[in-house]
Formats: sequence, structure tokens, C-alpha cells
Amino acid sequence: MFKRVLVANRGEIALRIIRACRELGVESVAVYSEADVDSMHVQLADEAVCIGKAAGKDSYLKADRIMAAAEITEAEAIHPGYGFLSENARFAEICQSCNVRFIGPSSEVITRMGDKATARATAVENGVPITPGSEIILDPKEALEKAREIGFPVMIKATAGGGGRGMRPCFDEKDFLKLFEAASNEALAAFGNGDCYLEKLVLNPHHIEFQIIADQHGNYLHLGERDCSMQRRNQKIIEECPSPLLTPELRQRMGEASVSLIKAIGYENAGTIEYLVDDKAENFYFMEMNTRIQVEHPVTEEVMGCELIKEQIRIAAGEPLSDHVLNSQQRGHSIECRINAEDPYNNFAPSPGTIALWYAPGGKGVRVDTHVYSGYTVPPHYDSMIAKLIVTAATREIAIARMKRALGEFMIRGIKTTIPFQQEILNHPDFVSGNYDIGWVGRFLEEKKL
Repeated sequence: MFKRVLVANRGEIALRIIRACRELGVESVAVYSEADVDSMHVQLADEAVCIGKAAGKDSYLKADRIMAAAEITEAEAIHPGYGFLSENARFAEICQSCNVRFIGPSSEVITRMGDKATARATAVENGVPITPGSEIILDPKEALEKAREIGFPVMIKATAGGGGRGMRPCFDEKDFLKLFEAASNEALAAFGNGDCYLEKLVLNPHHIEFQIIADQHGNYLHLGERDCSMQRRNQKIIEECPSPLLTPELRQRMGEASVSLIKAIGYENAGTIEYLVDDKAENFYFMEMNTRIQVEHPVTEEVMGCELIKEQIRIAAGEPLSDHVLNSQQRGHSIECRINAEDPYNNFAPSPGTIALWYAPGGKGVRVDTHVYSGYTVPPHYDSMIAKLIVTAATREIAIARMKRALGEFMIRGIKTTIPFQQEILNHPDFVSGNYDIGWVGRFLEEKKL
């Protein structure tokens, strides 16, 4: 096992990793920007190093400063969390060249699966269904011809996109060139790569992802699925495990396809394979693979009885998957609400500022993952998520009731949050019945004129 791990991230995921290290008897090193000097992960780590100014590009995205921090603190491994450098193949390669263990898959696998066009080709090679689409197309006019061949509607997707950026649905060819340019420019600004490809747009699909994990000892398995269909502009709002949509037969087929794919590419560590499922729950299509831990991993942990961050560290240290992970089975139902510092009734405008009062809910089956506390100032420089509220119960019905109770207990004063909007969703008959898809939030907002 490692003696010391550097956490190359911030916020709740940094704190989550630090706690996992402490329980494993591993020392932790936090890195932080000038804006995060008072953040909880800085306070709870065994050692902390400032790596730059507030903006992510000047701190958490600076690989050279992170590696310098690892060197001066003698960290043996780096956990990248999610976002920032977590899926940066070059960073994983730098870690390897510096004899620092990157807690994740190899740089070669990140390159292969991180590029969405290459990942689709890999899925096809291994018999995993994909939607009709194209290779990378640089010329917009050539892309338009391909879109006509595929048939509208199509989804324009940047190969280096993520988090909803670099994606544009197109329903009519008259709008295609404008949307293609917008997707490319957005991805170029966010990721430094504006290359795009096309996919057939599946109408009213469900977004289902499978948690996979593998070690260096030949163990490859999936830990069930998460339903991430409740999203706004490709940003997830509520996730649950298991999905209310999947039948046992479809779950088995998707799980087998996921394991087959990670075996074929020699995957190591935790990751997620994302699929679109049609509204009749008969067909599924590979979307992409995230070669890192996901924001919503706690619902899998709660239902499967495992601790994924600990397993990531153990795998990177050369240890096999824990027996309780190898023998895990789904039990109960878990729901996660992402609590964002946003005003849902003002076009979800960011709401940074100082938190005057913070009171988190508790009780049986309630978990709150956060780095926030009373008096903490939410900075304007990063993602707006300030907490994850996770509830778990024996059935979905009880879990919904528990989440409604927990949201009602949550007290946050001084900033706006998404809690009132999530309460509306939890009370809606469509959510209660599981009758929703990835377009549901958009239609709901349109009806409410929000």
C-alpha cells in the first residue's frame, strides 16, 4: 500500500479521497488554489500545497505544479478525482514518467476511450451496439452531407467534449452549419480540440451508465447501473440506482457488454460506460466511456455495499479487488440529488457567496458528501455543485419519501440552491412512476416558463 497520496482536485471529491486514504492508513496531500485556502479538504489533509491562483487553468489544470507538489511532499501516487486532469492522458503519462502512480487506467487506455470517436470504433470492434454515426469530420459541408445520409435529427458531438459542452442536437438541415460551428468552437475553447463527429439522435432516450471496475489480477466486473436521465442541458440533476426502466434481461445484456468491452481493452481501475436506451427499454447504444470516478458513484456504493474510492487506491497499489466487491449484489434503492449553488428560478444562474447557515439533514439512510460549512464562501471560479445528498432505502418508494424528507430538512442560508427545484421533481407524478427520459426536465421547464 502507498504511504502518501496526493489529491489533485478540490471540493467534495477531494475530501472524499482524503477520508478514504485515512481509513486505509495512507497519508494525504492536498493541493489548492488561492481561492480554496479555507476549503475543508485543505484543513483535513495531512499536508497541503498551494499551486496557483483561483482560476482552474492557473492551478488545478497545471500539471507541472501538481507534479512539483508531489515531488516536494514525496507522494507516491496521485488521485485525480473527476474533472480537471482526471481524463488527461498526457498527465497520466507524466505521472508514469516521474515514477508516481496515477490512480486510474493507463494513459494508452485513456487516449483510446477518452476520444469519443475512437471509443465508438472500439465498441463496434467488440460487438457493443452504437447509434449510426460518422468518423471525425473537419469540413462542415462534408458533415452536412453525412448528416443527410444518417438522417435528421442528428447529434453533433465534439470528440473531446464533456459535461454537455461541445454537443448540439440538430433537427433540421437549415440549422446544421451554424450548430456545427457552435459545437466545434465551444469544444475548442473548453478542451483545446474542436474536432466533431455525428450520431443519429435517439428521441426520448434514457441515459443509463454502468459502473465497471477491474484490477491487475484478472478480475473484471460491473457493479450495476445508474439512471442519469434526469438532466438539464446534459447536466445531471438527480441520479438513482437501480434504474426504474431496466428489465432484468436488459440489465444482464448491458452488464455483459460492459464487461466484455473492458476485458478487450485491458482496463484497470474504476470507470463508467454510458449508454442510451430507447423508450421501450428494448435497445441500448454505447455513448462513451468515462475513464475515472463519476460524481454519482455514491448511489452505486450504497446499493452494492462497496467503497469505490478505496478500491481505486487498492487497485493502483497492486492489490486485488476486495472479496465483498467481487461478491456484491444489488440491495435496496439509492437516489442522489446534486445540490448546486444556482438559482433555478433565474435560468439557473450561479449563486456564489458566503453561506450564513449550513444545516445538513441526517437520519437513517441519509448521506451528505460536501466540503461546505457555515461561514464558507462559495467561489465563482469552479463548478457550482456544493454537495451531494444521497438517500438509500429498501425500496424506491421509501427512497423517494426519504429524499423528500431530507431535502426539506436541508437549511442553506446566504445563497440560492437547486433544492426547491429538486423538491418539485420529487413530487411530480412522472418521477414517482419512473416515467421520465433525458428530455423531461427541458419539457418541464418549458411548461413552467422557467
